[in-house]
Amino acid sequence: MARTPPATEPIELDCADETIALEMARWLSHLRAERRLSPKTLEAYGRDVRQCLAFLCEHWGTRVTLTRFAVIEATDVRAFMAMRRADDIASRSLMRALAGLRSFGRFLEREGKGKLGALSAIRAPKVGKSLPKPIHIAGAKRLTDADERAGEERETWVLVRDAAVMALLYGSGLRISEALSLKRRDVPQPGTGDVLTVTGKGNKTRMVPVLQNVLQLIADYVAICPHALPAEGPIFVGARGGPLNPRIIQLTMARLRGALGLPDSATPHALRHSFATHLLSRGGDLRAIQELLGHSSLSTTQIYTGIDSERLLEVYRSAHPRS
Repeated sequence: MARTPPATEPIELDCADETIALEMARWLSHLRAERRLSPKTLEAYGRDVRQCLAFLCEHWGTRVTLTRFAVIEATDVRAFMAMRRADDIASRSLMRALAGLRSFGRFLEREGKGKLGALSAIRAPKVGKSLPKPIHIAGAKRLTDADERAGEERETWVLVRDAAVMALLYGSGLRISEALSLKRRDVPQPGTGDVLTVTGKGNKTRMVPVLQNVLQLIADYVAICPHALPAEGPIFVGARGGPLNPRIIQLTMARLRGALGLPDSATPHALRHSFATHLLSRGGDLRAIQELLGHSSLSTTQIYTGIDSERLLEVYRSAHPRS
């Protein structure tokens, strides 16, 4: 049994009494401490449960108590899901909302606060599978070239910094949060190492290879950066010397994809997709790619095999004389 987190201040809820608000706060504390879920996931789960409680308050015509919530029926859950669907909520968001409610229900059951089997009885909405959209090799390479932005009225060190970040995303398959959380001491000088230790989702660390030309780009940026870059501080900094905001890289990518004629799907995360897809298309082992990406499940990595198969079919259809 998971360790129960210490007492927590209740969350303020207009639609529910203090007992359920306190249990909700303890549940989120448990997810943060024991499950180590990301702040964004915790925020989404909390928001989904609040929306459900607000709906139940109106649906039942009274404030939601812990005793009443503990005997929620499947029809109540279906009514909530139908209300959310009527608001044009996507299936993926509905699935997340149900996952959050189930997690809260399981927490209450473990604490002996009721049986919430109705939450498990609801079938999750089907989510259409969509393949990641990688950037073609030539486009990915041009995104990592600072000279592509030579006409912009920005300081040279900023252009070199952005190119180094995107080269790292594509060259090592990092999430943007992983790249921007790197400390200066984490990045070896060119010729002195070829591995990075990064911290991914759930504070899990993994080792990933880094190309020497990428290390050289980072070294070029460090050499001209006007701000102090201490060993324990972030290696990529913003205009004022603080940690670099991911939004800056996202905006940079938006400007570049317009200049290079790339589709809207060309985002910083698409460089990570490109890393996996291009490795796979050149014979990379799926298990190795899983480790490099930091996926906990091989099924998550297997989605890239669909991209490769689709590419082969396109080649077949365009080249075969009988197609």
